[in-house]
Amino acid sequence: MGTLRAVNVRAGLMRLFQNLYDKVLVWSRHRHAERYLGALSFAESSFFPIPPDVMLAPMVLAQRQRAWWLAALTTLTSVIGGVAGYLIGRFLFDQIGQPVVELYHAQEKFEHVKALFLEYGIWIVFIAGFTPIPYKLFTITSGVMSMALLPFVLASAIGRGARFFLVAGLLYFGGERFESFLRQWIDVLGWAVLFLAGLAFIILK
Repeated sequence: MGTLRAVNVRAGLMRLFQNLYDKVLVWSRHRHAERYLGALSFAESSFFPIPPDVMLAPMVLAQRQRAWWLAALTTLTSVIGGVAGYLIGRFLFDQIGQPVVELYHAQEKFEHVKALFLEYGIWIVFIAGFTPIPYKLFTITSGVMSMALLPFVLASAIGRGARFFLVAGLLYFGGERFESFLRQWIDVLGWAVLFLAGLAFIILK
């Protein structure tokens, strides 16, 4: 009995990411899914840790004909959330910004982002969406460094739009073949990412 239970637990762990993937696919078809996607995209740009790609990808797979609208929605709400992050950094850093940085133990990354802004200025926002550094640190730092708001908004729209339209495009043109591949290898990819993240944490520590 104990051996059977251990086998079931092991099998459940091996299918952990596939089960999560299936749940996200169900959520992506919910009648309020677009609201959830917009809220997640907004929050991720200012204070929340989970990137909107985790909802955008399955929603595009579930509704390929709406791929470009979903990418545009994610981009728009991300930029609006980025403005919220900017305002937090500009006017409420001590009250909100610093606690957010401390919540994610990201003080060192925050200082690194400030150094990037000093070296590259607003141009760093263009590529911020493709770096492993949380985007919220770039938006908050933009406010702290008193960057001009309009160039910040334009850079955010281009940078974030490039990322989300790339994700939507890959899934739109990959279609069922990509979904089949993702479903087959999702657990391997998920555990590999966790392993690499843990290894990186150990090395950095």
